[in-house]
Amino acid sequence: MSAIEIGTASVPAAVPAKRAGNARLRLAGLVLPVAIAVIWELLVRAGIANGRLMPPPSVVGATLWQLAVSGELATHAAATLWRVLAGFGLGAAAGTVLGALTGALPVARGLLDPTLQALRAIPSIAWVPLFILWFGIFEASKVALIAVGVFFPIYLGVAAAILSIDRKIVEVGRVFRLGRLAMVRRVLLPAILPDWFTALRGGLGLGFMFVVAAEIMGASEGLGYLLVDGQQLGRPATIIAAIISFAVLGKLADGLLVALARPFLRWQDTARDKL
Repeated sequence: MSAIEIGTASVPAAVPAKRAGNARLRLAGLVLPVAIAVIWELLVRAGIANGRLMPPPSVVGATLWQLAVSGELATHAAATLWRVLAGFGLGAAAGTVLGALTGALPVARGLLDPTLQALRAIPSIAWVPLFILWFGIFEASKVALIAVGVFFPIYLGVAAAILSIDRKIVEVGRVFRLGRLAMVRRVLLPAILPDWFTALRGGLGLGFMFVVAAEIMGASEGLGYLLVDGQQLGRPATIIAAIISFAVLGKLADGLLVALARPFLRWQDTARDKL
């Protein structure tokens, strides 16, 4: 058997081993939170720590179970998820389009970027009174606030990705006499895709942060409402249950985005598995 045949035969055997290693790494990520939960439970049960303001995992788990059985958890989680997805869609679309314009066109960059950079410096909470005045206290104002939070990291990521494209890559495309559309599709788009997906992940994370402010400013359902309800009624277990629900929802949404991005980034030859 030749060296080429040996190398080819070893590839299928290496794939399951790599997948098994990745699965073990994902499971290893559970070690720290599980260890912290077990230690806190033991400290409370031993009387060393006070579990009144920071309930042990057993109490939080029982609260989560009650909320799940009653259907409240699904209702609140669905309301929060819808708001995040709606705001994320609007903010991501606007951020991508304007980022592409300011990154690719010097005229658009000169006209738009100074104003957008000034708006980016405004604290998110400062938009709340204005959005309530414009859109009322219902869903539109909440979605608008989330969209603002999502917009800026995606706008900056797309614009910076386009501006940082290696000039030599563009010159290679011109050597092969690629047209404008072919240059965008075969050269520019692959060059910015990794940074764009990274910007989308950052925007999605900020979307979950902004939805808390949106739901705290006035909502009858949602995980943010559950936080306020737990605070007003003096139920710390409910507050922690809502925080855990936010963490789980955010992690699942981020994992879904990473899974959607993976087929588009298969061409990358990186050293991420070795670093």
